[in-house]
Amino acid sequence: MEKLLQGLIQFKETDFQQHRQLFEELGNSQSPHTLFIGCSDSRLVPNLITGTLPGELFVIRNIANIVPPYRNTEEYLATTSAIEYAVNILGVQHIVVCGHSNCGGCKSLYASEKEMESIPHTRKWLELAGPVKDKIATMDIAEQDMAKREWMTEQINIVEQLKHLLTYPFIREKVLNQTLTMEGWYYIIETGEVFRYNRQNSEFELVN
Repeated sequence: MEKLLQGLIQFKETDFQQHRQLFEELGNSQSPHTLFIGCSDSRLVPNLITGTLPGELFVIRNIANIVPPYRNTEEYLATTSAIEYAVNILGVQHIVVCGHSNCGGCKSLYASEKEMESIPHTRKWLELAGPVKDKIATMDIAEQDMAKREWMTEQINIVEQLKHLLTYPFIREKVLNQTLTMEGWYYIIETGEVFRYNRQNSEFELVN
C-alpha cells in the first residue's frame, strides 16, 4: 500500500503537471475514440501498449476479455452496460478486443471441477467461452502440445468475442453503416508483440 500511496504523490508532482491542461479539459467531459475490451490481467496495460493518453480509451476489463452475447434482461450486467454506454452515449468509433499470452482465464477452461471449486463465480463466467473450448476440441492438436493449445485458445477466444459483439443490435447497425470498426488484437507479454486479426485470411498478423 505504501508503494501505491507514493505513486499518488509522484503522479501529482510529475504526470499530472505534465498533462495539466489535458486533465482540465477532461474535468467535465470525455470523448474517447476507442472502446478497449481487455483481460483483467495485471500484465496488460491498455494505455501503455497503445501509447494513449487519458480520455482516449474507454476500457472494459474482465476475466479472459469476454463479451457476453446481447440479451434483454433485468439482471445487473457490468460488461454489457459498459459496451452500451461506450457505443450509444460516448459514440466511440472503434472497438478493440485484446487478448494476451499466458491467459489464466483461457487456461482455466481446461481446469478440473476440483481446481475450480474455490472460484465458482469465475467458473460460471467462463461458461461464456464454452464455444471456444468446443472449437479447440475439433482441431488437430496433439494432447501433449499444451503450448499450441494455449495460444490457439487465446486467439480463438478473441475471434469469438468479436462475433458476440455483433449480437448487439446497435453495434451491428453501426458496423454495417461503417461508422464503427472492430478489431481483435493478441498481445505477447514477454516480447511486446501485438498481432492483429485479419478477417480476410482468418489469421493474426504482426503489427509491431
